[in-house]
Amino acid sequence: MKHLITALFLCAPFAGAAQDKLSVALDWTPNTNHVGLYVAHSKGWFKEAGLDVDILPYTDTSSGTLVAAGVAEFGILSAVGFHSQRASGADMTVVMAVVQHETGRLVFNGARDDIQRPADLDGKSYAGFGSAWEEALISTIIRNDGGVGTFDTVTLGTSAYEALANGRVDFTLEVSTWEGVNSVLLDRPQRAFRYADYGVPDQHTTFLGANGSWLAQNPNSARAFVQAAQRGYEFAANNPEDAAEILIAQTDGMMSNPALVRASMEALVAGGYLQDPGEPVGMIDDEMFHNITGFLFEAGILRGEDGRPLSQKPDVSSWFTNDYLLGAN
Repeated sequence: MKHLITALFLCAPFAGAAQDKLSVALDWTPNTNHVGLYVAHSKGWFKEAGLDVDILPYTDTSSGTLVAAGVAEFGILSAVGFHSQRASGADMTVVMAVVQHETGRLVFNGARDDIQRPADLDGKSYAGFGSAWEEALISTIIRNDGGVGTFDTVTLGTSAYEALANGRVDFTLEVSTWEGVNSVLLDRPQRAFRYADYGVPDQHTTFLGANGSWLAQNPNSARAFVQAAQRGYEFAANNPEDAAEILIAQTDGMMSNPALVRASMEALVAGGYLQDPGEPVGMIDDEMFHNITGFLFEAGILRGEDGRPLSQKPDVSSWFTNDYLLGAN
């Protein structure tokens, strides 16, 4: 299937008008979740599609906010962030799944004999990042293992990993294909619990999303961009080593740890995170999307424009589309 998609890319006409200018906002500092964009840029596939694409660096303003406001036509979006903003009326539609399955893990020091199952986390200290998702996620995991679901939260952001390593906290959450890979490189043994093993629905953790109004008004340019990006991620799925080197080169020294980039790309591909067998790269799974929406709704995370939790589960059929992907229909 992957060779068929490659062949389709080579023969498919891209409909973007000559050098249409558009931008795509990153959700964090450059990392392997962004690799397809940098590959497409490096290979000239955006230009080949008739596009002049500006990859906007991460700022204090979230990529979702930039996309919803029309500052950027496209953005890399965290799944939970997108759901939360879309529920409150943000003008966004996701058009591609960058990551096919949940990469997050609940992690703790591998030498801890007192933590053998999630229920053992009751009453322990968690290094967090300040979102409602974390509370719902962790309490669900603990309760579904027979615990009460209570724990103490210390909001530390990215300092959580140092705090875990030096024993100041008992557990945290991490992305297995980035922080998890880095823990191996740093020789910090960890053990982890997978969310799906304890009743949390699997999800696409990262999306490529677009401003909804722009998308409706510019279908040809949108299709050209999405398919060029899809081509970049397809290349990365088939050539992780080459893709890592492109990402390192294209980010102009921003990647301070090339070994982490290479190991992360290997983990993404080996874990099947960039492509499901028999499907085109970027395919959004309807059932997965609806299942995680249900979880977020039941947890009270989805809030309307008035800031109150939604009283009815939203109809998310218009929140995402595979229509711009090559090979999806």
